[in-house]
Amino acid sequence: MNAKTGHGSKLPRKTEQAISALLHFPTIEEAAKSIGIAEATLSRWLKDPDFRSAYQEARRQTVEQATATLQQLTNSVAKTLKAIVEDDKAPASARVMACRTVLEMAQRGVEVEELTARVEALERAATSRNQGATPIRAAR
Repeated sequence: MNAKTGHGSKLPRKTEQAISALLHFPTIEEAAKSIGIAEATLSRWLKDPDFRSAYQEARRQTVEQATATLQQLTNSVAKTLKAIVEDDKAPASARVMACRTVLEMAQRGVEVEELTARVEALERAATSRNQGATPIRAAR
């Protein structure tokens, strides 16, 4: 299968439907049934590099959109956790869970910052080494 048509990178309608169905249904069987094709056909399409590439790109975009939505909620979530932690009338279990969540997220934040600093240091070191390196000449 060639997932590309003569109009640039536009996918055939059935292929687009299949990718959408795969993103919305938990099984290949349900996805295939929802668009009126055999499960074997969809399984075969999934083995095609062009189809698989288009499907993986659609999955990546879906995850990016979900991540953006979660990032937009971060401030609201932090305020909610803060309110629960500080609410003396909230059930103890809710306060403990909120405290635990805050501590875990703070720890992850520290770990990410430390990892980022280490990666940046490695990149600087690699760049410095590469700038001072002598070009390799081809042997004659």
